[in-house]
Amino acid sequence: MYLKKGDTVAIVSPARAIDSEKIQPAVHFFEKHGLQVVLGKHIHNVHHQMAGTDAEKVEDIQAFINDPNVRAIVSTRGGYGCVRVIDQLDLTPLAKQKKWFVGYSDVTVFHSHIHQNHGTPTIHGTMPMNISNDPSLEEQESNTTLIAALMGADLRYAIASNPLSKEGDASGILVGGNLSMLYSMCGSASDIDTRGKILFIEDLDEYLYHIDRMMMNMKRTGKLEHLAALVVGGMSDMNDNAIPYGKTAEEIILEHTAGFDYPIYFGFQAGHQKPNVAMRFGMKAVLKDNQLFLQA
Repeated sequence: MYLKKGDTVAIVSPARAIDSEKIQPAVHFFEKHGLQVVLGKHIHNVHHQMAGTDAEKVEDIQAFINDPNVRAIVSTRGGYGCVRVIDQLDLTPLAKQKKWFVGYSDVTVFHSHIHQNHGTPTIHGTMPMNISNDPSLEEQESNTTLIAALMGADLRYAIASNPLSKEGDASGILVGGNLSMLYSMCGSASDIDTRGKILFIEDLDEYLYHIDRMMMNMKRTGKLEHLAALVVGGMSDMNDNAIPYGKTAEEIILEHTAGFDYPIYFGFQAGHQKPNVAMRFGMKAVLKDNQLFLQA
């Protein structure tokens, strides 16, 4: 399922609209690494906030799912909209052909739905929205780890020491993504199974009380009870009320996992931040010596 030079990557817009000039640097980036790039017919469409109508998105994504020449499908950006189209897609050809679906944030819907219903790995990583003509060192790391993940390299990431972390070793299938999206899928056909897994979570621009609400839901639905480990990425640009909530997002997460005896790592460099290192979801991961190891 890993890519090689000459393989084709398709770029689609399943969520919010994107300016056309933001896509071209990503096209050049993939081509520089020997990959061919095709764009969805409706990739530049705009329908209010969305990248076209649901029907236009489904047409583009399904065409690339069905096309055996396409080896990976990359989302231009997140925002909102993936959940509106997921149930209209036939993902069976994607699973049979073992092709990658790539993105983060709102794309968590695809990660979770594909794992739960088809058992096919996906890649949580940077998207064309974040790839520029003049990348910073942090962006370069996001970009190079995405290529490494697609092409089958072993991935090893050091996790910086954090006073809130409960360090330890663990192994299990890596799953997860954006906390708000995981919360929104509870009880649906895309709901995540966390039993025995290493769960990764991250979020952006949420009120702290809502982080508490979502973690309460994850706890009450049993999703925190039987983890192999929890890895927390960027909890970026959190908001608070006029009367402060009184805890950081990390402290809220720690409170709701306090009764569980598994490793918890904070500050992993993935999510709405730079670098946003790539991870293969739906495949085995190992936490050892404060490193996350993802073997191809």
